[in-house]
Amino acid sequence: MSNIVDPLVGQIAARVRTERERRRWTLARLADVSGVSQAMISRIERGESSPTAVVLGKLSAAFQLSIASLLTSTEGTQDDSQDDAQSVAGVRRRTDTAEWRDPGTGYRRRQITGPHFPAEVAEIRLPAGARVPYPAAAFAFVRQVVWVLDGRLTFHDGDTVHELDAGDTIELGEPTERVFANTTDAECRYAVILTRGNRP
Repeated sequence: MSNIVDPLVGQIAARVRTERERRRWTLARLADVSGVSQAMISRIERGESSPTAVVLGKLSAAFQLSIASLLTSTEGTQDDSQDDAQSVAGVRRRTDTAEWRDPGTGYRRRQITGPHFPAEVAEIRLPAGARVPYPAAAFAFVRQVVWVLDGRLTFHDGDTVHELDAGDTIELGEPTERVFANTTDAECRYAVILTRGNRP
């Protein structure tokens, strides 16, 4: 059952369209680069469909942006000035942070840090039995740590599989295909901490 937060669907729509147009890409070009069909991209850009976590990962890889960036409104993506950073510093209430739900798996993602903070921190809730794969390109130009908070995460790092329990962390190396899987009968909650590396 999907419980989509409508404002986030609109933000994703605007962000995907903005990033595509900024690159002067056609729908066909984005479809070719991302592996997502033109029809699906068109529905996402019109706000008629919320992308799954897998589709979001493919789009973020095509744009060389983090998933968090695609969940951020276009107004929050301009160059950061010192004044902007100061204006958003301080307390962010739980009720002020929208939660995005993957309509395919029920995976839920809540962004902990704001768009001007130098690191991206997100809280993920992965339902029992859920499996979310990401292409290697989704991990390019970033440094990332996964920290399991509750439950157990089966993490496929290329050909290597790690069973991570509450309190365990993994620092990701070179980009490779990765899968976040919950093979248990209870929810897994984990945090993703990401900092931006150098672009080529």
